Amino acid sequence: MFCPVVDNFGDIGVCWRLSRQLAAEYQIAVRLWVDDLKAARRLIPLLDVGAACQQFDGVEIRHWSVPLPVIDPGQVVISAFAGSLPDAFLQAMACRDRKPVWINLEYLSAEDWVGDCHGLPSPHPRFPLTQFFFFPGLGANSGGFIRESDYAARRAAFVPDAFWAALDIPERRPDELRISLFSYENKGLSELLREWATGDSRVTCLVPEGRILPELAAEFGVSGLRAGDRLLRDQLVVRILPFVEQCRYDELLWACDLNFVRGEDSFVRAQWAEAPFVWQIYVQKEDAHLEKLQAFLVRYREGLEPVIARAVADFWLAWNCGEGVGTAWPAFRAALPALRGHAAAWAVRLQDGGDLAARLVQFCKLKLE
Repeated sequence: MFCPVVDNFGDIGVCWRLSRQLAAEYQIAVRLWVDDLKAARRLIPLLDVGAACQQFDGVEIRHWSVPLPVIDPGQVVISAFAGSLPDAFLQAMACRDRKPVWINLEYLSAEDWVGDCHGLPSPHPRFPLTQFFFFPGLGANSGGFIRESDYAARRAAFVPDAFWAALDIPERRPDELRISLFSYENKGLSELLREWATGDSRVTCLVPEGRILPELAAEFGVSGLRAGDRLLRDQLVVRILPFVEQCRYDELLWACDLNFVRGEDSFVRAQWAEAPFVWQIYVQKEDAHLEKLQAFLVRYREGLEPVIARAVADFWLAWNCGEGVGTAWPAFRAALPALRGHAAAWAVRLQDGGDLAARLVQFCKLKLE
């Protein structure tokens, strides 16, 4: 699997999670090539950024350097997120008597065209190779969502009180709202903080280390923020958390009443968490990302009462555009009780749609037969 790190942790987050699942649940030998080991180390704290080859959780991690070391391709080659494979590696794939199954693992999308393109072949223009498009998605005609086989058991065993105690966060106040905030830079942050600070009830906001910290520091007039810092403003308490490994991030999502997420990996985990969430999609040229956001909103809001559905759309769009966040917050806040039940039903619907790793393994087995 080749992982080009473009979006901080979203790309490596998906590739690392999928690699571990393939190794643990299917006993598949996985070699993960990563071009930015510093980004990967945030998810794998013991990773040596100076090592060319190392092993973690049954996965061989290699530095995707230039030139790439000469090495035999596997039976399956996954090029994640349209990453271009080196010509020398493509030549090695083409020289094999039995060509590898070459998967182009795409970004997740809820757009209608995904089902028509999922699994389609694409011959290489120069080498006798064919890659197959594999789209994670919502429908039975897509690649599904990543979900580990032990997820339900871990979720059932989770003890929220122990989680809060470990963070030294006191007992919840009546009507208190606990929110996780993992986001890109956002022009609407100031409005949102103002709404939280001047509201009728306490808001405790937990912010993992990330790109939003400089803006957050500026809003509170401090020179910088790091894990362990605590900020107060009227009804608002902000706690800065260390960047955590993936299983601990799941726990944060389970513990909170509302989760702000970004990119792809945290977006998927928020949907499994069975809690209301807000997705900040990665910005693309000519606002193409907003079409993807709208496509997901159409599906996610199915079955909601019109006033709740409108509150979700208004706030999500305001947050992604960075405008009107304060105006949209009260209606979205009022919708949260209804959205909790909806989030649980949504997770069941996703689970019925299948798991990405299982669908990928099945697809490749058929091609290898």
